[in-house]
Amino acid sequence: MKLNNMKLMMLFVAMALTAACNATPSATSDPALSPGQAPQTIEQIEEQPQTEVVAVKSQKMGRDINATVVVPAQYFDPDLQEEQFPVVYLLHGADGSYRDWPTKADLDDLSSEYGVIIVCPDGQDSWYFDSPIDPKMQFETFITQELVAFIDSHYRTLPERKFRAITGLSMGGHGALWCAWRHTDVYGACGAMSGGVDISQFPDRWNIHKRLGAYADNKQRWIDHSVITLVPTLKNGQQAIIIDDGAEDFFYKVNCQLHDALLKHKIGHDFTIRPGNHSWTYWINSLDYHMLFFAKYFSVDQE
Repeated sequence: MKLNNMKLMMLFVAMALTAACNATPSATSDPALSPGQAPQTIEQIEEQPQTEVVAVKSQKMGRDINATVVVPAQYFDPDLQEEQFPVVYLLHGADGSYRDWPTKADLDDLSSEYGVIIVCPDGQDSWYFDSPIDPKMQFETFITQELVAFIDSHYRTLPERKFRAITGLSMGGHGALWCAWRHTDVYGACGAMSGGVDISQFPDRWNIHKRLGAYADNKQRWIDHSVITLVPTLKNGQQAIIIDDGAEDFFYKVNCQLHDALLKHKIGHDFTIRPGNHSWTYWINSLDYHMLFFAKYFSVDQE
């Protein structure tokens, strides 16, 4: 049977499509690329910011603790292979984890914009002090000693206090000031966003009793583990300090009390109240201010 021209054309197209589907891709093709997109080179890929999760051994707690580490794009620049970078430790709040900040905020861009390494450790619900009743919750030691030693030994950091800063939100705000003010030899700058800076005023919240014991039986212990009680131990100019809160936040009152205590003891600090509540909308915006504050601190000889 003879085929007319239309049937011949259809047969030719079908054969061509079959051949294309069975063809082996060439060595230079990349099935992940969009049509017409040139394949990236290794150099282009390596110059992008990098985020990774590391497991850090805590000898004191006898277990591994995860942390997210974000390095700037400059870290992979062939011309900056000897370059060392400041570090900002960024703490999460209660019921959070080491994944909170990296999934909520654009840490890649912030890291590259300011040329800093950002470390987000898992603090669980520790409030970032060493629990006197739970040996598995020794997070002050972890944050101020074990984690810092790991980061300085595995990344190209500037391993000096004047190139380390620590800040955080809510529980992490308390933890950042607690760790910084008790270890002024480790951190040159510190901050708190919506920080729970006086836990003694919240005896029934956030499982703090699991770390310190029931408030009714351990009132002095709760007071002693509230960061606001550390203010008299500080020296003016010892650290660069930034504290802020939203005017509708339930920690607004205690942050104002912390501000007043710092003023009473003549401790220099930046203190800001902005519209906002206890939310990621507020904290993501707040982080921009903290990063700028730390960048200015790192760029000036503070010692």
